[in-house]
Amino acid sequence: MATHAPAIIVTGASRGIGRSVVLLAIQKLGANVIGVARSREALQQLSQHIEGDLNLKDRFKFVVGDVTAESTSQEAVALALKSWGGKVDGLVLNAGGIEPIGSIATTTVEGWKKAFDINFFSILTTVQHTLPALRESKGRVIFVSSGAAIKPLHGWGAYCSSKAALKMFCESLAVEEPELTAISIRPGVVDTEMQSTIRSKGVDNMTPDQHAKFIDLHASKALLHPDEPGHVIASLAVQAPASLTGKFFSWDDEPMNAYRKK
Repeated sequence: MATHAPAIIVTGASRGIGRSVVLLAIQKLGANVIGVARSREALQQLSQHIEGDLNLKDRFKFVVGDVTAESTSQEAVALALKSWGGKVDGLVLNAGGIEPIGSIATTTVEGWKKAFDINFFSILTTVQHTLPALRESKGRVIFVSSGAAIKPLHGWGAYCSSKAALKMFCESLAVEEPELTAISIRPGVVDTEMQSTIRSKGVDNMTPDQHAKFIDLHASKALLHPDEPGHVIASLAVQAPASLTGKFFSWDDEPMNAYRKK
């Protein structure tokens, strides 16, 4: 593969939106990808699918690890820099978690700390380790955000707060690193494991109306396929213009039309 092909790192790469981003970036956008996730088995299956079923050799490498461990981001950046011309053109920060689901009165400080570790501090660490390479490439950082970053929901205090902090981190990065392009994307309500958690654990901790909305979206098959926002996210990681930096978009906002699946 030619060394001019874009090289990106994707966290939470083994399933859901992250897996879609990996496949779309490689198949549709000609990128090389480092995938990061906790499941070795899932990453190996993804690698076998890319190399075997799709016959795309040496386009995907992976790091098995928890993104809350600093060594994981260090290993991912090191692997990217020794592969495909020694550069990093894009970073997709997709790994995250919704728990604890519960009211401010009943959840614990430790639960909130865990939420911020996965949804905020792991991302801070990954960005810090990737910054030197991204500065060199004038690269792109795509934050997978949520509507919860701008709208509170009962029982989602930890998740909403951590995602709101992440939104401001994206804006701060855009100010401090003007040669990078940093964008937050709200992916919509996607058919992922997180939605299953909401349906099963939200019943006792969300308002009945809010919980019923998520039950109904699943029952009516109205949840988005991960490829829908995944195509936008992958495309932005490879080709987003600098004019979008620091901004928050829903995946289906008008400015995102050029990056959507055709």
